[in-house]
Amino acid sequence: MTDLSAEEARWADWIEDACAAVGIEPESVDIRGVHVLTRQIAHGFERPMAPVGAYILGVAVGHLEAQGRPVDIESMRRAIAATIKDQPDKDGA
Repeated sequence: MTDLSAEEARWADWIEDACAAVGIEPESVDIRGVHVLTRQIAHGFERPMAPVGAYILGVAVGHLEAQGRPVDIESMRRAIAATIKDQPDKDGA
């Protein structure tokens, strides 16, 4: 096993445990999508806001599902990422 596959196996085990703890299916976790979103926020805006952005996405998905509305996670991820360009840069410009 390469270091990456060992790491991914460890991640999969943790995801299964975390999902079981909150009663959701591990298959519903889009690791790649979350990584893309958090990387965009961390590098395009502010690193501390990356997990907040992922949380916002999760709350939005849960809210729509609770209402029985369709969920397009990729569109929602793009919408959150698009808010980055509307923010002033770190130098205040």
